[in-house]
Amino acid sequence: MKVKDVMSKDVDYLSPDTTYEEAAKTMHERSLSSMAVCDRQGKLIGILSEKDLFRAMFPDYSEFYSAPESLTDEEEIEERVNGLRARPITEYMTRQVLAVEPSAALMKAGGLMLSHHVHHLPVIEDGKLIGHISREDVFSAILKHKLGF
Repeated sequence: MKVKDVMSKDVDYLSPDTTYEEAAKTMHERSLSSMAVCDRQGKLIGILSEKDLFRAMFPDYSEFYSAPESLTDEEEIEERVNGLRARPITEYMTRQVLAVEPSAALMKAGGLMLSHHVHHLPVIEDGKLIGHISREDVFSAILKHKLGF
């Protein structure tokens, strides 16, 4: 089986100038744990995950090493959210995107997700986003195809 046989062709994505607040709201309202980030030509340039958004709320390593107490000041951490609201998601998204092509073997996609600890992969063709595939998609297809569920 190939990725194209089970992928979702729903190509909902964020633009690079989307703010933290807009992205968080969109992902929350649509119950999405990640979204692709594409330029105006539809070229995939990054992935924004809940983990990326959550990580932005906390001090990074350099901040932590210069002021370790910042990690234990819960009020300061909560206040950081106000400073994030208008920031562009390009500051937080993952730029090294793991993706598959529609012609890739389904088991390859599943193996990539498992080995890289991700739940979804964008599907790209000629660098452009054309869909996505999830671990659930892979698992369901395998169960149906091999076990007759």
